[in-house]
Order: sequence, then structure tokens, then C-alpha cells
Amino acid sequence: MSTGIIAGSGSSGGRKRGSGPFRLFLLLCTVIVAALALWWIFREDFEHEAIRWERSQRYALYAAGLTLSGTPDLGKLGERLAARGLKTGAPVFMRIFKKEFELELWMMRDGRFHHFATYPICRWSGRLGPKLKQGDGQAPEGFYTVGAEALNPNSRWYRSFNLGYPNAFDRAYGRTGSLLMVHGGCGSVGCYAMTNGVIAEVWQLVTAALAGGQKRFQVQAFPFRMTEASLATRPEGENTAFWRSLKAGYDLFETDRVPPRVSVCGKSYVLAPGAPASDGSAPIESGCPGKG
Repeated sequence: MSTGIIAGSGSSGGRKRGSGPFRLFLLLCTVIVAALALWWIFREDFEHEAIRWERSQRYALYAAGLTLSGTPDLGKLGERLAARGLKTGAPVFMRIFKKEFELELWMMRDGRFHHFATYPICRWSGRLGPKLKQGDGQAPEGFYTVGAEALNPNSRWYRSFNLGYPNAFDRAYGRTGSLLMVHGGCGSVGCYAMTNGVIAEVWQLVTAALAGGQKRFQVQAFPFRMTEASLATRPEGENTAFWRSLKAGYDLFETDRVPPRVSVCGKSYVLAPGAPASDGSAPIESGCPGKG
């Protein structure tokens, strides 16, 4: 009898010893699941708060007269060009990524565009998503082309060029706004501010390209790097179809390293591979393929 009692007591004691860690494990799992659920529900708010924090950090560096992380050596433009086999006056192409606070500049060599520099954006305003109307504080997303007439050497922000918002696609949706720029400094109400040092280098390369025969250069403005993984982590929403259309242009350039041909049919972007050695000079206009 005593042996049985001892065995029974040992078994009960084992359950008690294991129940504490097991309950703790269940509690931890519950907390993790709840946190993930809250993160998913309020993901856009969390992301926007992270963007606001990044803006504040960048402005603090700018206000202190410090160089933003990721800024190339602006004093060695010639050496950096030579290292990539590129020359001032070659056609240029740009991509903007809001979430990453980056502007890429590509330059043509041997009929294709090659990455030259990634510049940090000091500031852009609003949330991820397109600009919809005058005064909403949003920076544009979409496909734009910039000619010499859009450049302002006497901008209040030192140097600037107008993206050309609203383009044919924006107008098809009745979107309003004007004077949406890429410029110097670190202030923005719908623009992309690059600091004076960065915009000075960009300006030099852009003006040389236009003077060298490129009629206009293409700028692709994205909410984030348009990978399938980036889109897959986002719930379906009002911007999903629009972002998918932007991804089509992103993918074409990734494949060909030539700016895609862009037109607007009704309320949709129509994208096709750029012609070999195309510099992206074609304007973005309304027109449906196969229709006169």
C-alpha cells in the first residue's frame, strides 16, 4: 500500500511541476498571437509611425549640419562616374522609394541603364499611397517624365525640378495639385527633399543629360521596393490594384534595364518594354494600343 501511495504522490507531484512552465508557455503563445493580430490590424499605423520617426531623425541630422547616412562622396563625382564607366551627359533615369527614403539615379551606357548612385531622401510628406488632391500633403506615386522646362535653377529650395503631377493617369481620376518637386533642403509638402548637396549633384547630371540630347527623363515614384514579397505582406486595400500597376513598370525595368513605354488607356496605365537603347524620352500620354 505504501508503495502505491508513494508512486501516486510522485505522479501528482510531476504534474504540478510541469503545469507551471506549460501555463507560462500557453500564456506566451497567447501574447504572441495577440500581438501579431494587433500588428496586422494596425499595420499601416505602425508603419506610418515608423516613417514619422525616420523623418524626425533625418531632419535632426540635417538641422545639425550633418550628412545623411548613405550619401555618396559628393566631392568625387568624376571618380565615381569613371569607376562605373559612365560619363556626364549620358541619359538618366530615376526611381524613388518612399518607405526606404531613397532616390536612385541610373545612367545609360551601351544602350542600357546602369545604377550610378542611391541618394538618401531627407524628407517626403504624407503616407504611403498616391497623391489625390490639392492640399492632402501626399507626395506623388506613379510614372512621370521631366523635360528642361520643368527645371527651376532659382527655386526657393536651391534647385528643383517639377515631376509633372498630375500626369494623364492622375487626371483620369480627377486628381489635383501642382508644383510637386524634387528639390534641395529638408522641408516637404508633397515634394521630395534631397538636401542641397545631393540636389546639386543630381542637377548637374540631369542638366548635362538634357543638354546632351535626352528630351526628357523618366521618374518612377514607388511607395516601397516593388517586390512580390513586399506586396504579399500587405492586406488587400484601396491602393492594391494601383500598386500592382506600378509593379508592372518596376518589373519591366528590372528585366530590360530600359525605361518602359508608358501610356494611359482610360483609367489604367499601359506598359510595354522599352525599345532597345530607349532613353525614356517619350511623354506619358493618353492612348489605347490598337486604337487611333
